[in-house]
Amino acid sequence: MEFSHKSVLLGEVIELMGIMPDGTYVDGTLGGAGHSFEIARRLSPAGHLIGIDRDDDALDYSGERLKGLSPTIDIIKASFEDIPMLLETLKIPKVNGILLDLGVSSFQLDEEERGFSYMQDEAPLDMRMDRSQGFCAKDVVNGYSRQDLAKVIRKYGEDRFADNIAKHIEKYREKKPVETCGELARIVKQSIPMKIQKTTRHPEKRTFQAIRIEVNRELEQLERSIGPFIDLLEDDGRLCIITFHSLEDRIVKKAFREYENPCICPPDFPVCVCGRKSKGKALKSVTPSEEEVRENNRSHSARLRVFVKGKKGEGYGHTK
Repeated sequence: MEFSHKSVLLGEVIELMGIMPDGTYVDGTLGGAGHSFEIARRLSPAGHLIGIDRDDDALDYSGERLKGLSPTIDIIKASFEDIPMLLETLKIPKVNGILLDLGVSSFQLDEEERGFSYMQDEAPLDMRMDRSQGFCAKDVVNGYSRQDLAKVIRKYGEDRFADNIAKHIEKYREKKPVETCGELARIVKQSIPMKIQKTTRHPEKRTFQAIRIEVNRELEQLERSIGPFIDLLEDDGRLCIITFHSLEDRIVKKAFREYENPCICPPDFPVCVCGRKSKGKALKSVTPSEEEVRENNRSHSARLRVFVKGKKGEGYGHTK
């Protein structure tokens, strides 16, 4: 198995993480260990790297890749939302940095048996990041009511044709279940007006994104995790999150702003009386360079946001 995945915004992550040689860092979406490898290379034997992923293939590959590096390295199968519990088990009260590289990896997209891609006609509808869980994309597409399916596609795919797509899926599955990525892709295309298809590349992309998010509970986990992660940081610790679509980015941007400026006092109050204190500073967001996008087209929608814990975050500028 070759776990092919080119880490996005690698140099920017390493720079903004502010790595301390004896620090403790958590990669909550280990993948092929592209980011983690560069973090670990900068750690001394006193440093500690904790890599977490739900995907067994990613864990196997990254475990081999990180062998022989000097810091203590723990690789754990879990979801990133489990980080507080895992750190408690490891008796680690605070860390210097946490990284999340959200979304689906190139390996998962390219491996036909994983069933993530609308580009693979015969791939089984799956989309599970953790293949030990029972619930998969086939269950969503064939088991949800027309109304619930439309809600998922509208909410997580932001597709204005959600109702029509759900209607066509319902009609198709009256004859047989939707079993492959190719079947679903064709149903979605038939649900979208031809004039839109002509001007939109891969109109089925939104539906596939929506179903993947539903299967893996991606946004629910993200919303629940940001606050606890900030609380786990040492002073000047960094929470770095790479997003790939607007739904994720809005959640991160909103949370960072609220933790930077949580005061709920009316603007005309001369002093704060609500007692809510800032937990740090959100840095300006970073996007890939033109050169990176040319070399890796899948990076084009990526955006990195960084939250710096405590007063040392001052002076970096506000969220953009």
